[in-house]
Amino acid sequence: MTNLRLPPPLSLYVHLPWCVRKCPYCDFNSHEQRGELPERAYVDALLLDLESQLPRVWGRRLESIFIGGGTPSLFSPEAIDELLSGLRARLPWRPDLEVTLEANPGTAERGFFRGYRDAGVNRLSLGIQSFDPALLREIGRIHDDADAHAAIAQAQAAGFDEVNLDLMFGLPSQSLAQGLADLETAIAARPSHISWYQLTLEPNTLFAARPPVLPADEVVDELFAQGQCVLEHAGYTRYEVSAYAGAGSECRHNRNYWEFGDYLGLGAGAHGKVTDVAAQTVTRLLKPRHPEAYLREPRTISLTPIEPRSLPFEFMLNALRLTAGVPAELFPERTGLPLEGIGPVLARARARGLLDADPAFLRASEPGLRFLNDLLEMFLDTHDATT
Repeated sequence: MTNLRLPPPLSLYVHLPWCVRKCPYCDFNSHEQRGELPERAYVDALLLDLESQLPRVWGRRLESIFIGGGTPSLFSPEAIDELLSGLRARLPWRPDLEVTLEANPGTAERGFFRGYRDAGVNRLSLGIQSFDPALLREIGRIHDDADAHAAIAQAQAAGFDEVNLDLMFGLPSQSLAQGLADLETAIAARPSHISWYQLTLEPNTLFAARPPVLPADEVVDELFAQGQCVLEHAGYTRYEVSAYAGAGSECRHNRNYWEFGDYLGLGAGAHGKVTDVAAQTVTRLLKPRHPEAYLREPRTISLTPIEPRSLPFEFMLNALRLTAGVPAELFPERTGLPLEGIGPVLARARARGLLDADPAFLRASEPGLRFLNDLLEMFLDTHDATT
């Protein structure tokens, strides 16, 4: 049995699924644009989608909005303005709401960034991935290094103080010097946030079917170790496995995920998670995956209650990604389960050196972050937590 007392903070994720070309490493729900983009029809569908989900969150206000994809910057500023205006009319926002939009270099027309800013977007996340033109071609990106620099300059000129740069390392045949050069180039642009993560070959991608030649493990390990030092020296704090922020610039939206907050998902294939205190349930929500199916009936939704015995793993899957962890009292607050129920697992994790010894926090140790999957697997069978 759960004992949920208060709903957690609420965020909103909006999925715009189209892109110019599917990248060979991408396993997201993205679809190559063919013909004219159905902007107006899709925005209308998103607002109908929200209206159908509102009864699940009556009386709650939004803490953040994240517009992801796909390539959201294929949508015009006018469409984003219509979307945000419609969201604002239907759901209360906190006064300093964080609104993030993902954008790819080469897809945002000159002046689009200023239009997004005027529409209410106050944080941009740019999919740079690399500044090396050869590596960009290798991973199937449609932009080059000049496009990347231009996009950063346009975002900053448009008045965005909060700009995240997405970078990958461990790219095909990438050398240690190339990886560090990418980091140094990104840092020189002084973004407020850098997401730096290793390329992985995900199932059902072109790279999984035809794997490229990746750097040796020792090269990747050394790049990661030296990159940590470079980022720290430049003033970026690693607060999550792959996220590095300047002072005061952590991504609020993603933090809500990692702290097991609630979120509605709008759009084709969007996911959500909603806590119902009255019903004592935590439920996963999923929208139709294909854009055409979504446009036909945006109100369709699949509901999957999270079983109480699965809640510890679901909570830890998110919380232990944070380098500082979370206060221990957040576990019963967000799951409705007593912390004592997972006491034996916590004790074993601490004995193995994977979890910090401080009982006031649930925090992975340095080895725990390095072997995070091993740590998380310990929470897969936590039957005692539900009794």
